[in-house]
Amino acid sequence: MNTKPPAGDRIAKVIARAGIASRREAERMIEAGRVTVNGKTIDRAALNVTARDRITVDGRALGDPDPPRLWLYHKPTGLVTTTRDEQGRSTIFDDLPEDLPRVMSVGRLDLNSEGLLLLTNDGGIKRKLELPSTGWLRKYRVRVKGRPADDTFDPLRKGLEVDGETFQPMTVTLDRQQGANAWATVSIREGKNREIRRAMEAIGLIVNRLIRVSYGPFQLGQLKPCQVQEIRPRILRDQLGLEDDTPSKPQKGRPKSVRRRRN
Repeated sequence: MNTKPPAGDRIAKVIARAGIASRREAERMIEAGRVTVNGKTIDRAALNVTARDRITVDGRALGDPDPPRLWLYHKPTGLVTTTRDEQGRSTIFDDLPEDLPRVMSVGRLDLNSEGLLLLTNDGGIKRKLELPSTGWLRKYRVRVKGRPADDTFDPLRKGLEVDGETFQPMTVTLDRQQGANAWATVSIREGKNREIRRAMEAIGLIVNRLIRVSYGPFQLGQLKPCQVQEIRPRILRDQLGLEDDTPSKPQKGRPKSVRRRRN
């Protein structure tokens, strides 16, 4: 006997599409009793809802989902990419333009890394861009201490295991020697935690600067540290294969610079 799947979408997905939280964060909010459906508090995410259902999060009605949007952000060093930091360190969300809607970072860059970080208001886009199966190339400019030869990087090109974790083969090009340091371009597809730094350490090299210059088709380009620039809706639809809904208008003119607040 054929059983039809329930109508609608999972509630965590609906909350994520509304830009309230990522899908995983929405599931935690549900488990904490912060979400109601048609006046009843729910504590399990295994529920499908439709446009007819009335949903509230923390007592506020869930409106129609905003059109999916994506921004390029030039992350400087010294900021963490979590929403809140247990150690009280500054986060990227402390310095974003005030008129930016609630956004989530696509993946992370660690405290001492810099360069391109993607931001989105849509949990579905975040998940899609982070999935290993997407396989989008992430390219970095990497400065290491020492005088490596080209074949020094062969273990990275073949793939290696570090602390029981397997790193897939990387594309590595030795660019130039600059005093006591060397610059290389490294491309990866998975982006595991501190992957490039750990891989370099495994072959005896210490990374002292790491700049992400691209994530898939999206480029850092001439974006200055702390600046934010929105991807045009048409480009976003084309690159991600999104439906041609009526999108919000992107920022016009120059990228927005962010003034760093002084404590």
